[in-house]
Amino acid sequence: MDKSLLKSLSDKLDGELLMDDLSRALYATDASVYRKLPTAVAYPKNTDDIKALIHFANTNKVGLIPRTAGTSLAGQCVGEGIVVDVSRNFTQILHLDKEKKQVRVQPGVVRDELNQFLKPFGLFFGPNTSTSNRCMIGGMVGNNSSGTTSIQYGVTRDKVVALNCILSDGSEASFAEISKETFDKKKQEDSLEGTIHANLEKELSNKQNRDNIEAEFPKASIHRRNTGYAVDELLKNNLFGEFKEDFNLCKLLSGSEGTLAFTTEITLQVDDLPPPMSAMVATHYSTLEDCLSDVAPVMQHNLHTCEMMDKVILDCTKNNRAQLANRFFVDGDPAGILMLEVRAHTEEELQKQLKGLLDTIEKSGLSYASPVLMGDDINKAIELRKAGLGLLGNMVGDRKAVACIEDTAVALEDLKDFIGEFSQIMKGYNQDAVYYAHAGAGELHLRPILNLKKSEDVVLFRSITTDVAKLTKKYKGSFSGEHGDGIVRAEFIPLMIGEQNYELLKRVKSLFDPNNIFNPGKIVDAYPMDESLRYEVDRKEPEVDTLMDFSDSEGILKAAEKCNGSGDCRKSHHMSGGMCPSFHATKNEKDTTRGRANALREFLTNTEKTNRFDQKELKEVFDLCLSCKACASECPSNVDVATLKAEFLYQYQESNGYPLRGKLFAYNTKLNALGSQLSGLTNAMYDSKLIGGFIKKTSGVAQERSLPKVYRFNFEKHLKQFNLKNTDLSKKKVVLYLDEFTKYLDIEVGKDAIELLCKLGYDVELFFAESGRTYLSKGFLKQAKRLVAKNMEELRGILDRDIPIVGLEPSAILSFRDEYQRLYEDKPLVEKLASKSFLIEEFLASEIATGHITSDSFTQDERTVKIHSHCHQKALSNQKVTFDVLNLPKNYKVSIIASGCCGMAGSFGYEKEHYDTSMKVGGLKLFPAVRKSDSNTLISANGTSCRHQIKDGTERDAQHPVSILRQALVV
Repeated sequence: MDKSLLKSLSDKLDGELLMDDLSRALYATDASVYRKLPTAVAYPKNTDDIKALIHFANTNKVGLIPRTAGTSLAGQCVGEGIVVDVSRNFTQILHLDKEKKQVRVQPGVVRDELNQFLKPFGLFFGPNTSTSNRCMIGGMVGNNSSGTTSIQYGVTRDKVVALNCILSDGSEASFAEISKETFDKKKQEDSLEGTIHANLEKELSNKQNRDNIEAEFPKASIHRRNTGYAVDELLKNNLFGEFKEDFNLCKLLSGSEGTLAFTTEITLQVDDLPPPMSAMVATHYSTLEDCLSDVAPVMQHNLHTCEMMDKVILDCTKNNRAQLANRFFVDGDPAGILMLEVRAHTEEELQKQLKGLLDTIEKSGLSYASPVLMGDDINKAIELRKAGLGLLGNMVGDRKAVACIEDTAVALEDLKDFIGEFSQIMKGYNQDAVYYAHAGAGELHLRPILNLKKSEDVVLFRSITTDVAKLTKKYKGSFSGEHGDGIVRAEFIPLMIGEQNYELLKRVKSLFDPNNIFNPGKIVDAYPMDESLRYEVDRKEPEVDTLMDFSDSEGILKAAEKCNGSGDCRKSHHMSGGMCPSFHATKNEKDTTRGRANALREFLTNTEKTNRFDQKELKEVFDLCLSCKACASECPSNVDVATLKAEFLYQYQESNGYPLRGKLFAYNTKLNALGSQLSGLTNAMYDSKLIGGFIKKTSGVAQERSLPKVYRFNFEKHLKQFNLKNTDLSKKKVVLYLDEFTKYLDIEVGKDAIELLCKLGYDVELFFAESGRTYLSKGFLKQAKRLVAKNMEELRGILDRDIPIVGLEPSAILSFRDEYQRLYEDKPLVEKLASKSFLIEEFLASEIATGHITSDSFTQDERTVKIHSHCHQKALSNQKVTFDVLNLPKNYKVSIIASGCCGMAGSFGYEKEHYDTSMKVGGLKLFPAVRKSDSNTLISANGTSCRHQIKDGTERDAQHPVSILRQALVV
């Protein structure tokens, strides 16, 4: 399209219209297997912007693809027109009517955030998808989402009271329940809305049409039904039948995938909060047949949820750091698990329900284990189940569990037979499949494992989908239960509901949208399901050489391709976890883990340059990455963007040169060593407004930042003061790693660690070495690799003696477990280093657990402590060790601040162009929590950057956990 036309449109918008290659690439994919490069990306600011976009689309015959979180599995929000992203500006909760239990929201409101708002009023919105912490109400309406609780609370369509929309001619319309009299008035109006009502009455009053719908649509008992437009639902009212309900066009618009109108406001019916008492039975089965056979009998109970996971998904969780702890209830190696939740208002009622359920399970005799989960253990199990979708993307290599037949829904009485025939189809194709399900609703998420980079598997993709569609039709099921038709299933709608019904759907589409501007190619006149795939079929795989070792993913390109688009990185700071801090601050897709992985994949595969990394777009997309590593653990596919960024910076700078500021930060340890020789003078210069200001200006550091003080200290001499009298040869030996930050910036922390360990009875040996963290963060990988080799040789002797190595600065000691594994070729040695390297809190927590350290060594005084943990600890270790260690003094009241990244991230927060983002990240959760703390409350932060950020952002002094413990010593 002519850029001048788009520029003219941009000038008319209050929001943004992006036409650059990077933005278009970021929005070319969603969580499906499809890729379509859009013409542009719009961020409308108001309804006038949407009207302007609609006018432009009609005039220039271009499609508008509505988008919220972009987590659709069927390709609903990819297209070649203008992607209209409402996730940034249409995010308001507009009104709550507590008496009617109705809430009015804009389409960009996140489902879980809506429930956070509703909870104080004793209310919640029931439909609960696995993506609930980032999916948005607009997308849920467009998709008619349901999720785990639909057997109790219904699907989104059941909850939509009213919709405010802009129609294809730019007119505004409000849809809600209307009486016969109001309907008759509506159809007389000289407007598109009037024409819609008049023609729908004509179509739905036609006996042949009604008979066709009755004969061909899925069984009425299947509540999850998203195949095509829900014209069958429009018949269930007093206008067309013997029903009490009034006519409501929202029934049709729900599940229409944005193809009929553009929704700007949504009124939802909400429910009372679920009963507070809950229990979950996790029944384990040796075969899938046994697992599915138990569904019908257990559903005779009033279950809150009935979910299924199979062995493939359970195996995926074994390799995901964030989910390992959530596997606690898994007994042996089951082929499948049913997760059966019951809820009640009293303990007595709960136990009664639980006994009845367990009796049924025992009577069936099919499960080999049925642990009962209570309290927070239920949430952990649910998180394991929720992670299933994303975890499937973590399969190494090009064979993936593909979404194409993953949304079938059949009547419960047909479930076992359906699966039996499905399994035969899979055997016929010599196919493995993934089984996980909303079993209680007859909704089966079945996925074949295919390599869609190969033409033979693309043929299988179509063949398997076709055969399963025919099987679903045989059982009069719904080919789309909750994920929608999108691209992958839309072309099968004529098969599923018959050609005559399909022609009716086409007339409905034409009635609402005669110029086909709303999400073209979806539901009717569909794109082919085996074209426009994310990867070019039978392409020659580009060879991308790297300095770091990405063999665990079969190369850096496949490391990026692990991202399946599930969008976990789009959850806001209101949710738990730290991923992704830059997105929390900017709300830009390019600042997500998904955005960075997609951009890297796009630009590595679509370039003629010798150095494939030499792309300004990649420099832009990695710019705001704080290298926090939250994605390494929280991303279900473990896409480690911090490592990808380090490699990118190295490769890019090899072609474009290493900037001065990058060199200053990379070689910061050498500068600190030099400055420490005359630390008094150095610090005086840093504090000087004139000299310090000049240093900041010339080095690109924000003037608002304080510069860290440097020091010189003899740690060996300090250690001797405590070790001279220690002659007990039975004492446990420990190596204290004093990294570059402790040695020159945080000497008090080093001193406290020596004193603490010695007084607790440990024989301390010191190991001094620069970790290489500053080189890694700035992409100086050659220097980092040389340093790693040097350190490994020095560590060899320690490792031979099998002594634990404990460190104080998380970003330094944890590099031994992380980046060192990619930079050193002697794998057995570097793996041994990883197994012997510990945060000092990890070491102390293990010693406490074994009884080697007790509270007797610490004060009885009362103190309150709040903990902020370093990002790398959260990603590569856990916060609980710090909590356990600081809880050792008997009267210490310890809590963890529910914060993500502090925002400093090493040098990131010093850089003038990143200062505002840095402070915004800190201001989301960390700063408010610190400011609310009493002045006597101790603030614990084990990262040197974290402590500096807290000081700059709140004027409070945070302490390393070691310092807090050392002060609490009484021995």
